[in-house]
Amino acid sequence: MEKIRIAIQKSGRLSEKSLNLLKEAGISLNNGSRKLRSVAQSFPLEVIYLRDDDIPQYVEDGVADIGIVGENEFAEKSCQVDLIERLGYSRCRLSIAVPKSETYGGLEDLEGKRIATSYPVILEKYLAEHGVSSDVHTLSGSVELAPSIGVADAVFDIVSSGSTLISNGLKEVEVVMKSEAVVIANRNLGEEVSALLNDLIFRIRSVLAASNNKYILLNAPNENLQKIIDVIPGMKSPTVMPLAEEGWSSVHSVLNEKTFWGVIDSLRELGAQGILVIPIEKMIV
Repeated sequence: MEKIRIAIQKSGRLSEKSLNLLKEAGISLNNGSRKLRSVAQSFPLEVIYLRDDDIPQYVEDGVADIGIVGENEFAEKSCQVDLIERLGYSRCRLSIAVPKSETYGGLEDLEGKRIATSYPVILEKYLAEHGVSSDVHTLSGSVELAPSIGVADAVFDIVSSGSTLISNGLKEVEVVMKSEAVVIANRNLGEEVSALLNDLIFRIRSVLAASNNKYILLNAPNENLQKIIDVIPGMKSPTVMPLAEEGWSSVHSVLNEKTFWGVIDSLRELGAQGILVIPIEKMIV
């Protein structure tokens, strides 16, 4: 039987979250990431573990059918692969930073300056789009040290919390791109593998939809029932059931986690009581 081969980073937080996503999608693997490959027991899928910066090329070459990789690596490698799905985790940004002691007035200040980075393709494209000519130095690691040891005047690197920049005496001045984990795919998948990919993406979307939404139950006074329904319209329409106590109804709906607290405050103002918010394990949309 045909299998779909997926490349995943062999270690790190991106690897852990990607393997957990597969697990939540009902795909159990027969060994851990310390091996070079894993075969799923409940889905025709094989995982191969690679360095994150190798994944786009392996997918383009067809060694792997699909891969989960940071969008920054996808953009940097410029491989002929398709971005299939954004996964919403391992978020970060790629930014330009300069020494805290320097005054920064804009991109023009980088004209002729030396910028150290592990992402020269993204940086050079960005500078060219803005008409800035800088001397880009490619480094494989410890980019933040470059200004302090005289290798560069600025850096372009991944930023999550910004603490690494601060500890190295740098300040973030330009956000060039935002990145998250994405699914990429080879452009020449066969019919069977394409069908497996569609099934896998369906499962992944169901898991992601569940993680981004909550199931909400509440008791609503009938005089404000329509206003409460307007606040939590749900996926299509809330479920409304009369309570034993006259003048009250039970309302069941789905609530996006991003709007959670603002919505809760509105519901309380409308007289809603007994509000329960429950995690959703899977959500088929």
